[in-house]
Amino acid sequence: MKKLVVFYSFEGNTKYIAEGIAKEMGADLLELKPLREPKKGSFMKYVWGGREVMTKKEPEIESIDKNPDDYDLIYMGTPVWAWTYAPAFRTFLSKVNIKNKNIALFCCHGGGKGKIFERFKEDLGENKYLGQIDFQDPLKNNREKDLEEAKKWAREIEKSI
Repeated sequence: MKKLVVFYSFEGNTKYIAEGIAKEMGADLLELKPLREPKKGSFMKYVWGGREVMTKKEPEIESIDKNPDDYDLIYMGTPVWAWTYAPAFRTFLSKVNIKNKNIALFCCHGGGKGKIFERFKEDLGENKYLGQIDFQDPLKNNREKDLEEAKKWAREIEKSI
């Protein structure tokens, strides 16, 4: 079974979980990288990110070097921005047509996931959703515990197919 982990990470939390899942599951990685972003650690990240989400921007991203059609199971991970997924995923979803795939969703957040999974599913459409999980700032809080939980969750997702 071919597996892919697609993710966007601004401050490293989602990347940490995504890389752990990919290593555990023998999955390929596809990191979504916007061509422009604000400086990490600045207050402007909240203004910029909130505006990008609310106006439904599709920021330019680096070229996508993996085709989701080639995979049987796709894990997708994002930070929570304004209670939904990061705008880089909006761009990704506009460029690829993901249909009839096994999908597992994960997110990282600083205080709440909002309706991120519902919005992801709405915009992804006709797919089989196998599970979802969220982590609160794993790099600051429970680094090893969260990584182990992510790996366990990923193994359970694969077994469910």
